[in-house]
Amino acid sequence: MTINDIIGEFSIEGSNQDEHKTAYSGTLTLSLDEHQRIIAHWMIGPDQSQKGTGFFKDHILVINFNYEGEDGNIFKGVVVYKCLTPDLLEGFWSEKHGNPLFLGEERCFRIAKNHSFLN
Repeated sequence: MTINDIIGEFSIEGSNQDEHKTAYSGTLTLSLDEHQRIIAHWMIGPDQSQKGTGFFKDHILVINFNYEGEDGNIFKGVVVYKCLTPDLLEGFWSEKHGNPLFLGEERCFRIAKNHSFLN
């Protein structure tokens, strides 16, 4: 698997870094910059945007991310994904000020692109 194999859009299902493992869902878009580094953009629920940059090696994707919370503070963290296939990523994450007793978890499923069919 190469870095180009994982570029695209994914549907995500995850749980937060808390004792209740509060569930969330959204999308993750992976692209590349001019230096072949990963650019990540998450949309969690209808209005929480997160962004990050990272790298890929040996089927492992590591992304440092950040986002602005409802209180205006900037939150930062890191997510590590095992790229099981180009269409399925399984990961865990932690935020700097999150509960250190827990890790967040996330599964990403590639969103199928529209294909045109011959009549």
